[in-house]
Amino acid sequence: MTDVATGATDAASAASLMAKPEPQKNTNSPWPGPPGMIPVTSGQADDANVYARAYLDSLLVEMRIIDAVEPDLTTEIFGKKYTSPMTLAAVSHLNKVLPDKTRKPMQEKVQAAKKLGILNWIGMEPDDEYAEIVEDAGPTVRIIKPFAEHERIYQEIKTAKRLGAVAVGIDIDHVPGTDGHYDVVDGIPLGPITAADLAEYAAQTDLPFIAKGVLSIRDALKAQEAGCAAIVVSHHHGRLPFGVPPLAVLPEIRDALKGSGMTIFADGSLMSGYDAYKALALGADAVLIGRAILPELLQDGGVENKFAQLTAQLREMMMYTGVSDTSSFDPTILRRV
Repeated sequence: MTDVATGATDAASAASLMAKPEPQKNTNSPWPGPPGMIPVTSGQADDANVYARAYLDSLLVEMRIIDAVEPDLTTEIFGKKYTSPMTLAAVSHLNKVLPDKTRKPMQEKVQAAKKLGILNWIGMEPDDEYAEIVEDAGPTVRIIKPFAEHERIYQEIKTAKRLGAVAVGIDIDHVPGTDGHYDVVDGIPLGPITAADLAEYAAQTDLPFIAKGVLSIRDALKAQEAGCAAIVVSHHHGRLPFGVPPLAVLPEIRDALKGSGMTIFADGSLMSGYDAYKALALGADAVLIGRAILPELLQDGGVENKFAQLTAQLREMMMYTGVSDTSSFDPTILRRV
């Protein structure tokens, strides 16, 4: 297999930086708000986003145009039909970062997803703010941090259920902090997740439970054994130094879970509909789109227009390769160079 080329990616534009000088370790954030609230790629050798982007860019597509038709993007997730396999990722705290407090990016995202008929994800928010964000929302997945205080996790699961979430899950990749101890987020201590813990969280609700941040067959099988209905193959925008690209392990995870009935989501540097196509071809049932819509969420609010561009790209690639619907993706279409 070809080695992944060395490179770097700007989180906002996904433009290659491989021909530019190596950036400084303390990369300035292009986003408003306190430093670190919205993580950015450093471009250094340990930055997993470098390899995720390089891997995506190494995947080329053969053309299968004879008998191709306009594709149907309708996708069923947890028994409900959506207009696209692309979903809006679990961002957090965006209502706190803009100087203009009359704008509520989190609510704008919720309403865009509802209007588009797609699944929306919400990340770490206190229960009261989560309630405000999802008021009059469409189908929403709530993702919870692995709090050291388990009662907080149980309470947030209950709140998600009460407020109409279609699924709930936990960021299993948010256990370690950068100091080699358990992470602390917003001053709240996080803790470990044992297999028994994961099973207990899943048993707390009749909603589908999701393990987000799976990057190995080992964790995928443990999530299955714990009773999770789904996983997100992800390294959470490069939380793991030198992390393997999510799409590189996605086919192996798909094979390991074959016949399990589990839903497999994926993310990781998916900045276009073409990137989403590659993830779907490699075995994802649906994908999470986050960084690709972040400029719109924080600048002009044009999420619907940006999503229309991503949709056009996905449809274009599906037509070029004879993929008529979201159950017809074929990994043999992809060639790695």
